[in-house]
Amino acid sequence: MTYASIRPDDWNLPLLVHVLGAMVFVGLLATIAVLLVAALRTDDRAAALRLAFRTLLIGALPSYIVMRVGAEWVAAEENVDEDAAWIGIGYIVTDLGLLLLIVVTVLTGLAKRRVGRGTEPGRLVRPATAITLLLIAAYAVALWAMTAKPA
Repeated sequence: MTYASIRPDDWNLPLLVHVLGAMVFVGLLATIAVLLVAALRTDDRAAALRLAFRTLLIGALPSYIVMRVGAEWVAAEENVDEDAAWIGIGYIVTDLGLLLLIVVTVLTGLAKRRVGRGTEPGRLVRPATAITLLLIAAYAVALWAMTAKPA
C-alpha cells in the first residue's frame, strides 16, 4: 500500500506557478501548431500566420518564462537533489525548447513577412510546424519525467 507524499504548504504557490505556466505554454504550442497547419492549407494564410506569430510573442514566450521561473522557485523551496534524473530531463527539455521556440518564432515571422509580400511561405511554415510538434512531444516526455520521477 502506498501513501501520498505530504509536502509543506509553502511549496504550493511555486508549484502552482510552475504547473500553470507549463499548462498554458503547452496549450499555446498546440494552438500554434493548429494555426501553422491552417496556414499551409487555407487560402487566408496571412491571417493564420499573423495570429500564430502574435501567439508566439504575446503568449508562448511569456508563459515559458513563468514556467521556468516557477521551476526555479520550486527547486529553491524544495532543496531537491540537482542530480536527479527528472530534474535533468526537465532542464534539457526546457533549455533546448527555448532555442527551438526562438527558431519557430523567427520562421513564423519570416513566413508572415513573405505572405505580406505575396510570395509562398511553405518552405518556412513546414519546418516551423514540425519543430512545434517536436516541442509538444518533448514537453510530454518532460511531463512524464516530472510525474514518474525516474531514478
